[in-house]
Amino acid sequence: MASVKKDDRLTSSQSFACVGFAGVFSKTVTSPLEVVKIKSQVGTFHSKRGFLQSFLLVYQNEGLRGFWKGNLASCLRLFPYTAIHLTTYKKIVHLHMDELGFISQWRAILAGGLAGVAAALVTYPLEVAETRLIVQNCRQPTYMGVAHSLSKIYSSEGLAALYRGFSLTLLGAFPFSLGCYAVYTNLDRLWREPPFRFTPLQNFINGCVAAGVAQTLSYPFETVKRKMQAQSARLPHLGGVDVHFSGMTDCFIQAVRNKGVLSLWNGLAANTIKIVPYFGLLFTCFEMCKQVCLYRNGYIVSPLSYKLAPGVDQSLGPRELEEFKRNLKNRNFGSRESSFGNRW
Repeated sequence: MASVKKDDRLTSSQSFACVGFAGVFSKTVTSPLEVVKIKSQVGTFHSKRGFLQSFLLVYQNEGLRGFWKGNLASCLRLFPYTAIHLTTYKKIVHLHMDELGFISQWRAILAGGLAGVAAALVTYPLEVAETRLIVQNCRQPTYMGVAHSLSKIYSSEGLAALYRGFSLTLLGAFPFSLGCYAVYTNLDRLWREPPFRFTPLQNFINGCVAAGVAQTLSYPFETVKRKMQAQSARLPHLGGVDVHFSGMTDCFIQAVRNKGVLSLWNGLAANTIKIVPYFGLLFTCFEMCKQVCLYRNGYIVSPLSYKLAPGVDQSLGPRELEEFKRNLKNRNFGSRESSFGNRW
């Protein structure tokens, strides 16, 4: 999967803030595509006439505001998800490292999948709230916001409703990880050069291709998951789901029987189109935030360029650099005092 590259010149809080801000910005900009994708997966009436017509129907029935339904829940979910994912991933990788600190590629991808499952477990109720907010008509809402949707689902349907479909996250992690592994193990053949020579553009393309392949393979599981999240006997038209079912297996059967096998990939066009702008904005925004932090830390001369500050050891961490500058300042101050005393 495409991900931002860790920079040891940033503090942990700075890295987290940069990733969080970049994620919120990219999610917000690409929210219209996410809304159309989820409506297509659930099977609401907006998605009956195809990809482009879905945008028009959402606008006609709910206005521009309809394209950003559920975005707040998605953005709120991003911060705890990122923190848990990174922490869990580091611990799993550390357990599987050999004596030289090396870990095989398939183990690293598996670690990423397991970390994603752990993060999803904690933040899953926010994903359910996001789905419910998106499938409802914002001009005739059942839920008035993120907090109201969580409390109403819990009070009327119980805690189990906030984790409905979570098992599909576990099942979908396997084809997702397989897709990532298939792409990353063949990159040297694709570019006809070893991975350590890849340019930033090549790494960006690699990430987008891996995301496209992995998401396509795991897409049927996400489609059924979204249907299960949306369906409720307490909502108008049972939440707008295009098939009625009694559980996960029955949902697969009913979807294939009534809508065809390809219906499990409904919304894939919106999802695929979203990949490039999402990761492009994610990388660009992260780099802009990183430049500001590097300037504040004293590594570069301006937040608008990557020109390195003269005389600064770029291998030092932020705390090490700060301590070095403090010692240098004290040494210079001491030498000036000594020089001043010698004159008298």
